[in-house]
Amino acid sequence: MRVLVVEDFEPMARAIVTGLRREGMAVDVVYDGDEALDSLAVTRYDVVVLDRDLPGVHGDEICRRLAAERSPSRILMLTAAGSLTDRVDGLNLGADDYLAKPFDFPELTARIRALGRRAAVPVPPVLTHGDIRLDPSGRVASRGGQRLALSTKEFGVLEYLLGRAGRVVSAEELLERVWDEAADPFTTAVKQTMRRLRAKLGDPPVIATVREGGYQIGEPDA
Repeated sequence: MRVLVVEDFEPMARAIVTGLRREGMAVDVVYDGDEALDSLAVTRYDVVVLDRDLPGVHGDEICRRLAAERSPSRILMLTAAGSLTDRVDGLNLGADDYLAKPFDFPELTARIRALGRRAAVPVPPVLTHGDIRLDPSGRVASRGGQRLALSTKEFGVLEYLLGRAGRVVSAEELLERVWDEAADPFTTAVKQTMRRLRAKLGDPPVIATVREGGYQIGEPDA
């Protein structure tokens, strides 16, 4: 899941980013409204965690623009303004969810995952294929009832492929959706991660390589 955190209080922004990355999410962070619009113009995010009172372009205006553009990104407003009126106003602007500060981090994570399941490609809360089962919220993947010891990126790649229900996914798409903006576009990280993931999944193979296309769960189309 690709997430953009827009928060001008840098200590809080860094804490949120660190926590979400530990949960296996690919997270970018910006500190004002102008930077947020620049990032949104070039990257498709599943969820935008958006403070309202931002320097530059106000968070409310960012929310209005995304709603007017029918952006596939889901918006979670995260702000100190937590009255009923504030929440209603935020939702009426086009936000999909609203969480007041201070907040409990497990609740923030759960709300982001819930919004991610409602993004452009809706996915169920638990992903399965044959004897493979993956629970994103519990960070648990298994095959044949045996838990798989996956790294954060291996888990993210498997989660993304399972969520695409057999669709072919290119290496470039995996790099964009599972890694963050710090990833080198010329890196072999996807290929290396895929090799390790396949080894851990074992036989019979479940991730097919589609020539000049990418990867998919199951056999490639004839």
